[in-house]
Order: sequence, then C-alpha cells, then structure tokens
Amino acid sequence: MRRNPLDLVRARPEPGFEFSFDGEPVPALPGQTVAAALWQADRLAWRRTRVGDRPRGAFCGMGSCYDCLVELDGVPNVRACLAPVLPGAEVRTQRGDGHDELR
Repeated sequence: MRRNPLDLVRARPEPGFEFSFDGEPVPALPGQTVAAALWQADRLAWRRTRVGDRPRGAFCGMGSCYDCLVELDGVPNVRACLAPVLPGAEVRTQRGDGHDELR
C-alpha cells in the first residue's frame, strides 16, 4: 500500500505550551522530554553536583548516566531525558542528591 505524500501536508501539530524552570516560563512542544525542551530554550545545565556544586545537564540522553536529574513537580531525582514535559509542570534545578535544602 502506498501513502499519499499530501497526507503529511495535512498534519496539524498540537499547539505548544509553557512550563516553568526555576520559576521562569519555558516553551515546549507536545511529546518533548524535559531535557529536549530545556535544550531548545538554551538551558544546558539543570543539576548541581553535591561535591563542588558543579553544573550538569544531559550527557547520554538515554537515561543511563543520571547527569540530567531534576526536581519535577516536587519530586527529586527525575531523569530529564526520559520524563515527558507537561503543560504547567514545575521543574527546578536539582542540587546534590535532591534532598538538600540549598534553595
């Protein structure tokens, strides 16, 4: 069976939305992960290491390295490269193990 190439022309993506990152609005598209939306907004670091307070962001992009951990809607240690971003989500920079009170 052949598909008509004009079917793609008629595709209508869902509208974008916003979520917050450290209290600032960030645009996102349906189906994006938190990491993808942050990359798109030129945010490359969203975790600080426990020792040295060094910035970290996505490294592997597939959920095996844990460098991309964020606090998502109050839940620490969420891998940004795997978590879908939703309208109105509240994402915060994670510090240390995510249970530190360093805000």
